[in-house]
Amino acid sequence: MGMCGIIFDLDGVLCYTDHYHYLAWKALADRLSLPFDEQVNNRLRGVSRMESLEIILSLGSKTYSQEEKEQMAAEKNRLYRSYLERMGPEALAPGAVDVLRALRENGWKTGIGSSSKNAPLILERTGLDGFFDAVADGSQITKSKPDPEVFRLAARKLRLSPDECAVVEDASAGILAANAGGFFSIGLGDAAQAPGCRAVLNALYELPDSAGAYTAAPQNSRDYNKAIELDPRFADAYYN
Repeated sequence: MGMCGIIFDLDGVLCYTDHYHYLAWKALADRLSLPFDEQVNNRLRGVSRMESLEIILSLGSKTYSQEEKEQMAAEKNRLYRSYLERMGPEALAPGAVDVLRALRENGWKTGIGSSSKNAPLILERTGLDGFFDAVADGSQITKSKPDPEVFRLAARKLRLSPDECAVVEDASAGILAANAGGFFSIGLGDAAQAPGCRAVLNALYELPDSAGAYTAAPQNSRDYNKAIELDPRFADAYYN
């Protein structure tokens, strides 16, 4: 059976909350007198809150108890959620609603596979909460990307197998997770350069036009002639 489901990462794909994460982490890092900037923030993309905290704490030499770390993570999340409460549809990626509407009208099942425990709040605040057949988020998993757990959970909720689903990601960790889980990986932004990325999008709004090509994409083919026969516009997108 060809692909009939598309699972989306949330932050950086359908909407942009990176700046809110940055502000919250920076406030915590400043309190702890740790150096934190956009370069460090980029290392946090696609990983869990506790793993992000460990990366930030590694910038200093002090050690903390697990209880202290959990309090820090909770502090960061309170700050982050305070920003999310003020967000709205203006945080959506250009064309996000049109893309989701077009995919659903064409019979695709759509899902969310996000490591964020705040995914339900983000979906509500941006008005996307009615566009998905399934939502898997950080509150429902024990392993974050690059482990494929969240995508496998989303696929189960869609009642589809991994080889029936494509995953759209903007982070390398997400591409690794998609590939590890047996999904067809589609890279957007920085993820387009990730090793093993199966297809690339220059912008989210390209997805409905290219989705038809993915349904017949050979899972492990390196044969560019097959890709050209499939759809000349996306020949360069198929590689391992």
